[in-house]
Order: sequence, then structure tokens, then C-alpha cells
Amino acid sequence: MTTQVRAGTVPIYLAGEFVRDGTPLEVRNPATGELVATTFQAGPDELERATQAAVTAFGQTRRLASVERRDALAHVADRISEEADELAELLTRESGKPIKDARGEVARAALTFRTAGEEALRINGEWLPLDWNATSRGRTGIVRRYPIGPVAGISPFNFPLNLAVHKVAPAIAAGCSIVLKPPSKDPLVMLRVAQYLDETDLPKGAVSILPMDRPTGDAMVRDDRFKLLSFTGSPSVGWKMKAEAGKKKVVLELGGNAGATLCAARLSG
Repeated sequence: MTTQVRAGTVPIYLAGEFVRDGTPLEVRNPATGELVATTFQAGPDELERATQAAVTAFGQTRRLASVERRDALAHVADRISEEADELAELLTRESGKPIKDARGEVARAALTFRTAGEEALRINGEWLPLDWNATSRGRTGIVRRYPIGPVAGISPFNFPLNLAVHKVAPAIAAGCSIVLKPPSKDPLVMLRVAQYLDETDLPKGAVSILPMDRPTGDAMVRDDRFKLLSFTGSPSVGWKMKAEAGKKKVVLELGGNAGATLCAARLSG
């Protein structure tokens, strides 16, 4: 049974446990000022615990069978679908998003987990014939794919569910652990998803969902224990993070507001 989010206190999800650690963080409806709930903003100590847990858990997630990853992701997809109306209401209350748009975002989140579960069964390699000349007759090449390591994910406020699960679900599908920094303005919907993740058999510490302030998030960006940084947000922030990310791989999804010129079209015939 999940916990109703109604102007109460919502714990954060740290290394496979729901904890009330860090600095209290009020989440208010931007349209009305209503207090939706109070959660917590992780600091350096909480991030360090989550990072250590992600490194340890990766030793297990990388060895999970495809079917185990698929089953965990399918469970989350099912739970999102089961509680779609409640999730949409929560999303509207904490983000100010119209309920129609919130329902669409919830449906997309379920689809993302379900699709990631299917991809967990299809993360294959390649078999290549190498008999391109006489000296390599009878030889073949095998390409295998391996999970990269612990992932640091940072998602934005405008799609607090959809753009967050686009980081969490693929990480699990690939066999990676992940620490997600959801937006501090509307983190509650992903903390609800944490409950669904906690119901699975994923290794303890495989996922942490921690609202953070900017300095704490920047420390995660620079931490070499994370092998990939996935960030969605503004170009100015994203390119700065890439410059500070060190040797880790970086995946950026950056916004823009480029101008466009519309011309009248003339249809022939």
C-alpha cells in the first residue's frame, strides 16, 4: 500500500531506504501556494551514502539476468498504470500542470518503464564474420555490451516524472545503478515512483532518489565514481556540467528557444 501525499512529510529514497534525513523542503503548488507536502533536501552526507551504495550495488546490478531487470521494470510500469489517476493529481498539485497534461505524462512514464523492460531482453551484442581476406578465413568476431557503471541523473522541473524516468528506467535496463537528483520544486511524484521500485527485487542501493541543492548536485557531477552523467535542462547549465564532469561520459538533453520564420505555402494544382 502506498502512502497518500497530503500536506504531510514524505521521506526521500536513499540507498534502498526511505529516510527523513537532510534539510526540510516544502513543496508548494505554484498556482495556488498550497503546501502539498514537506520532504527533505539531501546534503553532502546523504549524497555520499547514496554514492557508496550505488558503487556497491553495481557489483550486483551488472550481473542481474535480463529477465530480472525486465520483471522489475514491468512491475513499476504496472504500478504506475494502477495509480495513474492519483499520480496525475499529485503531479498537477506539485507542478501546477493541467490535469490533462499530467495524465499524458503519467501514461508516458508507464510506457517508458514497459519499453525499458522489453529492451532489457534485447541488449544483445553482434556476431561478425571476419573472413574478409584469405588470412582471416574461418575467424569470427563477437561484440558484447556491458553496463557502464553507476549513473548520476539530473532531471528538470517541467516534466518531473517523464524526464526523470527516462534516466532511471534505461539505467536499470542496462544493469546500472543510479542516483537521481529530481527537481526540488516538484520531487514528490518521483518519490512515489521510489515506492514502486522498492517493491521489486532490485539490489539494495541500486536506486536513490534525492532532492539536492545546486552545490550538492555539482559535487555529484564531479565525482569520478559515477561513470555517466545524464542531464536534462538548460544549455548554460548543461555545458558547464560537461566541462566539470571529468572523464565520465555525459549525455545532455538541452532546451532551446530558437526563432523561426513562418511563410505562407502555395499549393499547386
